[in-house]
Amino acid sequence: MTRPIVPDDGPPQTRPVVDVRTLWAGGVATAIVAALVALVGVVVCRWLFNIPLLSPQSQGTYGDAHTTDVVILAAAAALLATGLAHLLLTAAPRPMTFFTWIVALVTLLMVLFPFSTSAPISQKIATAAVDLVIGFAIGSLLNGVGSRAVRQRRVPPRGGYDEYSQDTYPQQGRPGGYNQGG
Repeated sequence: MTRPIVPDDGPPQTRPVVDVRTLWAGGVATAIVAALVALVGVVVCRWLFNIPLLSPQSQGTYGDAHTTDVVILAAAAALLATGLAHLLLTAAPRPMTFFTWIVALVTLLMVLFPFSTSAPISQKIATAAVDLVIGFAIGSLLNGVGSRAVRQRRVPPRGGYDEYSQDTYPQQGRPGGYNQGG
């Protein structure tokens, strides 16, 4: 095989590419976890600690429709955070650093919000604790998913010869991005 004469510029350069399927599959899984964290948090507060979170104690362990609303909002927050991660991964330098800061600050706002209401202090603390765990779950899970969803794609050399144009997946045994022997 002949090659054009091109000065050796060292190893081929790479650029990050987002694996959308991996990112959104992880985002949906995170939404399920966030919804379950919300549900478990409310049930634990109401049943184990006898704190009438989100509805009167007479509504039982689950509460009422407000519990369902919190579960759905937790899942929606995880999907919204996945969209934010996708945007940052495609457009921002050091995207997961920005993502971590944004999720941490939004979680802080959600933790502080119950203290602005007229609810009893036990309900304020319980709501803040549930919000904190939901925010931590979303932030930590999506941070890992976002880091995993980025692949490195080789950029072709300057001479115009495109030997390294395909994705590189070393874990699949295709060094250099081309198929050897098949």
